[in-house]
Amino acid sequence: MRKCFTVFFAFILFQAQAQSVSNYLEKIRNNPSKLTAFFSQMPKGGDLHHHYSGSVYAESFVDYIVKNDYFINRETLAIAEKKPADDKDWSKLSALKKEGQLEEYKFRLLKKWSVKDYNNVSIPSDKQFFETFPSFDVASEKNIDSGLLEIKNRAVKEHVSYIETMLGSVKCERFNDLSSQFDPKFHTVLQQKDERYCQALLDTLYGKFMEKNIVSCADNFSENTINKLHHAMHIDDDSFIMRYQTYTVRTLEASEVFKRLLLAFDAASKNPLIVGVNILSPENNEVAMRDYWLHMQMFKYCHKKYPSVKSTMHAGELTLGLVKPEELTWHISSAVYDAGASRIGHGVDIPYEANSYALLNYMKEKGIAVEINLFSNEFILKVKGDRHPVTLYKEFNVPIVISSDDAGVLRTNLTEQYVLLASRYPEFTYSDIKKIIYNSINYSFIKEPSVKTKLLAKLDRDFIAFEKLVINNLQKKN
Repeated sequence: MRKCFTVFFAFILFQAQAQSVSNYLEKIRNNPSKLTAFFSQMPKGGDLHHHYSGSVYAESFVDYIVKNDYFINRETLAIAEKKPADDKDWSKLSALKKEGQLEEYKFRLLKKWSVKDYNNVSIPSDKQFFETFPSFDVASEKNIDSGLLEIKNRAVKEHVSYIETMLGSVKCERFNDLSSQFDPKFHTVLQQKDERYCQALLDTLYGKFMEKNIVSCADNFSENTINKLHHAMHIDDDSFIMRYQTYTVRTLEASEVFKRLLLAFDAASKNPLIVGVNILSPENNEVAMRDYWLHMQMFKYCHKKYPSVKSTMHAGELTLGLVKPEELTWHISSAVYDAGASRIGHGVDIPYEANSYALLNYMKEKGIAVEINLFSNEFILKVKGDRHPVTLYKEFNVPIVISSDDAGVLRTNLTEQYVLLASRYPEFTYSDIKKIIYNSINYSFIKEPSVKTKLLAKLDRDFIAFEKLVINNLQKKN
């Protein structure tokens, strides 16, 4: 009896503490500095829409190439580990240092490799954003170990306990014979939209790939990239857990997209550290738009071959004016109904979807979460405030998670996303925000039940400590 009373009393106490914190949040909603201090200390659970290369700050990549004395093209700012055959305009970074120009070039690289000092005039924001990635690839790929540690250390300081990052696309040799044989057929499939014929064609290509033993590429990626890096860097500990997604690239030709997708599914089916599969690159790209239906059919095929593998995909990262209006009406629904996505990344064009209410209800019923990236959507798509559909998802009780997307390129962090949520959308109460944070663990793709249980227990403890911290501060003020 005494134990039951103690548990009941503790429950009432925790409820009272949460209400006090909720009241405080309402008082500070219009004060950005107080909101930032609040959310900086609040436990945030996980970040589920997270690109590895876009999350390392450009300063780290610049420091790496300077330390290793790479070559730079003085005109284009291209970077090379070895001196290109055409040596015009190429210099070592050490030569720039001797000339007293290194700091100037470092600053120019920061502006090229991120949105630093972007002025909204000189270049379209989506172009500026997407063109950063190939620019720093050489530094990103050579520096993954320290990049992962930077992401982990920053997450821990920000009270983020889990990250599900998109780390790599599994590459394998290009089979030109299969490309020349199958890509024209895929173009015909796209004209006819014949699903049965499409699935049969994918099955034939699958057999050709298996004959060439391409799964060995997936095994190599799994063992020599994911496992090797994860364990060598001691990523997991009591304060932090990281898991990985691999992906295909939607701007490539059809046979190459399918090959990489198969490899991604195969790797994820075998390795507990690889928890899901994604599809990347600008959704409004000409090839991506042309082949979108086909890509969803590819996901559908792979889910049949690897039914235990979960997928999330960039879908609906579009808005009116970026593409033709009719293209806004079906991307999310195809990702959900056809491709079998377990989560949707961005989902910004949901208001334009045909039968959007039915789709939203379906997402709610099936527990298909949406990954909301507020600052990313504002910068790239110019969608913010009441134009953003986050409140629409809330109205239909679709599971929401808040993510950072590409914090390094966008020069933001997860804290800022919660500041934006609280300051712009008063519909989201403290209780709603707390639920979103728990969603970030509950709707993660973590395969090991014990790991998810551990993260949820940590979140419970962290929230008790956080709420006590806020209450103690309020009492001191009084």
